[in-house]
Amino acid sequence: MKIGICAKVTADTDARLTPDSDGASFSFSGKTVVGPYDEFAVEEGVKTKEAHGGDLVVLSVGRSDDVLAQLRAGVLARGADKAVVVEDSALASADSLGIARALAKAIEREEINLVFCGKQSIDEESVQVPAMVADLLGWALVSRVIEFSVEGDEFTAMRSMDGGVRQVVKGALPAVITAERGLNTPRYAKLPAIMKAKKKPVDTVDLAALGLSADDVAPKLTVSAYGTPAERPKGRILEGDTGAVVAELVKLLREEAKVI
Repeated sequence: MKIGICAKVTADTDARLTPDSDGASFSFSGKTVVGPYDEFAVEEGVKTKEAHGGDLVVLSVGRSDDVLAQLRAGVLARGADKAVVVEDSALASADSLGIARALAKAIEREEINLVFCGKQSIDEESVQVPAMVADLLGWALVSRVIEFSVEGDEFTAMRSMDGGVRQVVKGALPAVITAERGLNTPRYAKLPAIMKAKKKPVDTVDLAALGLSADDVAPKLTVSAYGTPAERPKGRILEGDTGAVVAELVKLLREEAKVI
């Protein structure tokens, strides 16, 4: 079995985002991390490898020293054998579909037959890439998984549904599984493992190596501008007898707030 993990390195949840003056982009202050939901995917990939053997590969898009450092410390040090990073200038403006196309081709290139992803990233939170990867590969997709097991080419997964409902899904590999909170408890990487991770292979590929062109990942969706939310207006205290206050409140809700 060859197992893949799709992991995104992104700004931490407490990072401060600041739109540029023209709104065309934004910067942030704070550290970067492997996405929290991706960490559940990492742990499940490692557990599956420990139980069944095989190779474990982490795949990501975008390259910088910080990205590689996070992949080494957050994924390779926890048990992944190799990292594949898709780096190409054309991906800087790619939307979810462009990213999914690059990941799908990288998965095919590595001959992976089981992929774990976080259910969503914590920056854009589009919840699109795993489903697009599965569709591009022609594989089954099981999302929001909180229990998972595999025997041979057959898997069983339990999904967390809204309202506390649970759904058990059985199927055959290959498949894409997205991890929900509660699937497992991610382990901490120990210092010796972090040191060994520095020597694990990192394969950097561009779009051409995957048989893709810039046109293949050209965005179908673009962001016109970034901005901060409007400041919340100050609250208003209504005083007087109950009847007058209620009448004034109803009037304000109807004429100003326009909620009734």
